[in-house]
Amino acid sequence: MFNVTTKSMQWGEETLTLETGKIARQADGCVIATLGETSVLCAVTFAKTQKPGQDFFPLTVHYGEKYYAAGKVPGGFFKREARPTEKETLTSRLIDRPIRPLFVEGFKNEVLVICTVLSHDLVNDPDIVAMIGASAALTISGVPFMGPIGACRVGFVDGEYILNPEIDDMHDLRNKPEQRLDLVVAGTKNAVMMVESEAYELSEAEMLGAVNFAHEQIQPVIDLIIDFAEDCAKEPFDYQPPDYSDLYDAVAKAGEDLMRKAFAITDKQERTTAVAEAREAIKAALTEEQLADENLGSAMKKLEASILRGDVVKTGKRIDGRDTTTVRPITSETGLLPRTHGSALFTRGETQGLVVTTLGTGDDEQMIDALQGMYKSNFMLHYNFPPYSVGEVGRFGFTGRREIGHGKLAWRALQAVLPPATDFPYTIRVVSEITESNGSSSMASVCGGSLSMMDAGVPLKAPVAGVAMGLILEDSDNYAILTDILGDEDHLGDMDFKVAGTEKGITSLQMDIKVAGITSEIMDKALAQAKDARLHILGEMANALTEAGEFSAHAPRIETMQIPTDKIREVIGSGGKVIREIVEVSGAKVDINDDGIIKIASPNAEAIQKAYDMINSIVAEPEEGVIYRGKVVKIVDFGAFVNFFGKRDGLVHVSQIENRRLNHPSDVLKEGQEVWVKLLGFDDRGKVRLAMKMVDQETGKEITEDKE
Repeated sequence: MFNVTTKSMQWGEETLTLETGKIARQADGCVIATLGETSVLCAVTFAKTQKPGQDFFPLTVHYGEKYYAAGKVPGGFFKREARPTEKETLTSRLIDRPIRPLFVEGFKNEVLVICTVLSHDLVNDPDIVAMIGASAALTISGVPFMGPIGACRVGFVDGEYILNPEIDDMHDLRNKPEQRLDLVVAGTKNAVMMVESEAYELSEAEMLGAVNFAHEQIQPVIDLIIDFAEDCAKEPFDYQPPDYSDLYDAVAKAGEDLMRKAFAITDKQERTTAVAEAREAIKAALTEEQLADENLGSAMKKLEASILRGDVVKTGKRIDGRDTTTVRPITSETGLLPRTHGSALFTRGETQGLVVTTLGTGDDEQMIDALQGMYKSNFMLHYNFPPYSVGEVGRFGFTGRREIGHGKLAWRALQAVLPPATDFPYTIRVVSEITESNGSSSMASVCGGSLSMMDAGVPLKAPVAGVAMGLILEDSDNYAILTDILGDEDHLGDMDFKVAGTEKGITSLQMDIKVAGITSEIMDKALAQAKDARLHILGEMANALTEAGEFSAHAPRIETMQIPTDKIREVIGSGGKVIREIVEVSGAKVDINDDGIIKIASPNAEAIQKAYDMINSIVAEPEEGVIYRGKVVKIVDFGAFVNFFGKRDGLVHVSQIENRRLNHPSDVLKEGQEVWVKLLGFDDRGKVRLAMKMVDQETGKEITEDKE
């Protein structure tokens, strides 16, 4: 019944297995990829005809995690997997980015790649397994795909690169100083296609070494997929790229001069209008048959690309007049918004981000329900890209994949410089509102986010800046690396290479390319050029702010205290009665964790102190020889019981009330009276012994005898 093909290899510490022929046999290609005990089903289907008028490549990649894979039931009210999580969205993009450029040019049939996590061993991250499985499924499906690709994750500890580190090793890197890198690389046999990373101030040489290490480690995976495909691949789909050379010649003849003049305009809005007018002029010069050709859009784009790309490589001059290394003018401003905790406006050329920081308490931490378990995050960065930022009218709705991806990139770049939670016990939310865009808005979010957090009083280890690099690649010896690319250069270029970091090193690197890969030499030059640009941008940012500012009056103050874990129950009380009373009486917000760390938050310093004193009175032990303020709670013949330390009572013997003989304690005391007492010590049975007579009841100071 089944025609099963299985191939395996030892890869690092685990066994990698590819299997097809048993499950989802009606898909054009289906592979179950397994690493250790993590298994992902990857299915590929593609349309055998192109939709009429289709002028783009409709590739859809969907990665989904099933909770049963880790033996879990989904949390929340609905016990079913719902909308994609952030991890699922980011992984879908991670798979899409290296495979999209490898489809044959001109292929516009719809392609769907679905990756489903079936089993998760909580050791091997399924994102790498899904990328490998998707590559294998595409390779055997018959679709015109110029792969395969391989992928891996790289860590960096004590100067050594680690292949596919465990999930726990990659979680919460900010609190693991020995682990300095979480890098994902995908590539073909000859070149790197995609890079995504979270780093902790790595040098350019260390980062390039990690990428080269990853490319070496994926070679056996690519060989395994090729060997696998030789046994089970379907016949290649009969596809011939369209020949529209005659149409292109007609388009170029009709409008090359107009298009060249349009691209010579430096202002984005004027240039966009002129390019649109040039397109209309070209269409007006074409025949009805040429206008009806479905390749007209491709011919137009080819003309635009040839003008933009050719001029840059030949002359080194770009469409806005800059050379290849110049960063556009930068303006930075902080403290714009009066009621927010921190704000910054970062403008670089025609790209602008209004970035706002809000500080919260432990109650504001984000709860993340992942396959490997539930955990909290105290740093969030959200990115918004409204249509008006590019002067367009568009649908305004839910956060899209692009917004999630750009926000995560900025998050990675900034979280490397955050202070430890023990030193700065706040939840931090940064929101980047992109108000203008012509070039990398994610890197503007990094720069604005750094300034915004410093404006909010967050003691960052160092400011962070980011820059987007581009590439115009004619051949291996004829190319141009572009600093701080424009939107058109991103659209018509061959690479989007984003580097963020401090003066000391790189904190995030992301690379996407549209050609069949770039060499290590090109990447080395791009990193060096990006470093120069990053240092320049940091210098411009320093004109606005160089270190953490004063706390906003509207931000909560947080004090932390550590109590013994065996005292936690006493602070919380039965059914939370005690902690509720502390909150109500003090007016402060109190958060306590299982380690006995208590965070007390309020904009009011007096409220924090009151809550601190109330908690301290519960958990602290009274010290012998210290004077305390107390209240008489009961009078007996032999003395008075005084409540002096939280709920702790002690006896003031009648002989210790005053320096004279009393008939009865009630001669000078009454219940409810406040008095000053000194702790003399404890008797053999642990009872507290207090004294009043050596304490001045007016001042609370100890009475000392003058010595001659």
